Amino acid sequence: MSQPLVKFTDLGNLGYQEAWDLQTERHAAIVARKRENRERKKEDKLPVLQTHELLFVEHPPVYTLGKSGSIDHLLLNEAQLENQGFTFHKINRGGDITYHGPGQLVAYPLFDLDEFFNDVHQYVRFLEEVVIRTCADFGIYAERDEGFTGVWLPGNEATSQPRRKICAIGVHLSRWTTLHGFAFNVQPDLDHFGNIVPCGIADDNRAVTSLSQELGRSVTLEEVKPLVKAHFRDIFDFDWA
Repeated sequence: MSQPLVKFTDLGNLGYQEAWDLQTERHAAIVARKRENRERKKEDKLPVLQTHELLFVEHPPVYTLGKSGSIDHLLLNEAQLENQGFTFHKINRGGDITYHGPGQLVAYPLFDLDEFFNDVHQYVRFLEEVVIRTCADFGIYAERDEGFTGVWLPGNEATSQPRRKICAIGVHLSRWTTLHGFAFNVQPDLDHFGNIVPCGIADDNRAVTSLSQELGRSVTLEEVKPLVKAHFRDIFDFDWA
């Protein structure tokens, strides 16, 4: 069986609604090709070539609330959001509330898992692994945390350093085709996480961090993007379209 083909697009800096509309459009195209191939199979015709998508984007400051989240985890009212330059969206991914903004690499894989593997938990573990390996490229040890989706850095009791989340993950599947993805903190304004209860986790022993915070230097998205791309290909075992 040949490897899946993935088309990569770097959207640059794009508003959340515009990116969400684009995701929805391209997701629908993948599902339509999938349906067409089922019909062609019934008629003994060759399948239409299926191409998956991987989108990178950097959003202006925005808070998004997943379908299982609580609006109480947003600590600003509508007027405060507008005055401070934030937008807010309720969306259909899993998870609670999170922040996207400049200095954060957001990855949206639009993969038909029928061509990879039919296991949602494995899919999320693979997304985590992409970020874990990227952190390792910078000499940072990152790990999973049982019971908490995402990528974390271990705490240190001796120095009272809490566990720190460096990447949030929230996904949605329709027809086994994925939407949303992960938000990897490279160099965002970490103060903006103070306006929410990040991912709905209210715990003094947990915090949010970034590559730049951990390394004590400025890390750009351009340093990180090629590493994340390479790890996506290695872990999910596909070819670029």
